Amino acid sequence: MSTYEGRWKTVDVEVAQGIAWVTFNRPEKRNAMSPTLNSEMSQVLDVLELDDDAKVLVLTGAGAAWTAGMDLKEYFREIDAGPEILREKIRRDASEWQWRRLRMYPKPTIAMVNGWCFGGGFSPLVACDLAIAANEAVFGLSEINWGIPPGNLVSKALGDTVGHRRALHYIMTGDTFTGSEAADMGLVNKSVPLAQLREETLALTAKLLEKNPVVLRAAKNGFKRARELTWEQSEDYLYAKADQAQLRDREGGREEGLKQFLDEKSIKPGLQAYRR
Repeated sequence: MSTYEGRWKTVDVEVAQGIAWVTFNRPEKRNAMSPTLNSEMSQVLDVLELDDDAKVLVLTGAGAAWTAGMDLKEYFREIDAGPEILREKIRRDASEWQWRRLRMYPKPTIAMVNGWCFGGGFSPLVACDLAIAANEAVFGLSEINWGIPPGNLVSKALGDTVGHRRALHYIMTGDTFTGSEAADMGLVNKSVPLAQLREETLALTAKLLEKNPVVLRAAKNGFKRARELTWEQSEDYLYAKADQAQLRDREGGREEGLKQFLDEKSIKPGLQAYRR
């Protein structure tokens, strides 16, 4: 088991039984994302990518919030008086982990939304592969209420996930919604009572841990890339990803799965994974 206790100031990391529990740890600020947190999250993702003990990453928050979005004081007011190049860097650092790194992360990622999720928090939420929320969680884009539009890639993330009309409603009104409503609109995969949130997340990680990691990575990244391509480009790309996965898969999952299904008749792929 990997040990990272005390390594970062604003993020806690614990790796156990194949799961990397990554926790935003600024509960006194509702886990608002500061420049320090954004920098540390980039470091965390780099470290866990190379940690063989970390097979699935779960992103959650300490206390009563997942994240309240960007820290208004540290992210806006304190850098407004600084040089333009500093503002550019801080914005780039935020997007680097919240979208570019997390969206195509080589390991499965789950957002476990335990509480408040506001503003800039929508970027890493949508960038995660899967998401489970507490019924009691509260979501919202409150930027309009203090005179700014949503920043970073929040608008695109929301529009691509919940659709045009719903996205504009929340962007333009600042209305909040619950975890249950987030599940109904497809922003998260599922919503459960807060008391069951960790148990439900563990059940989902168990399913992912059963799968061949090389093929799982090819499948999820292939899906995300294909959404940005034409039908013809997607066909070529997805066949190429399938061939790549077969070449990189040291355990020979395709051959083993076919043998167990066709020859041994010991599995039913529609109902279970092949035995690794």
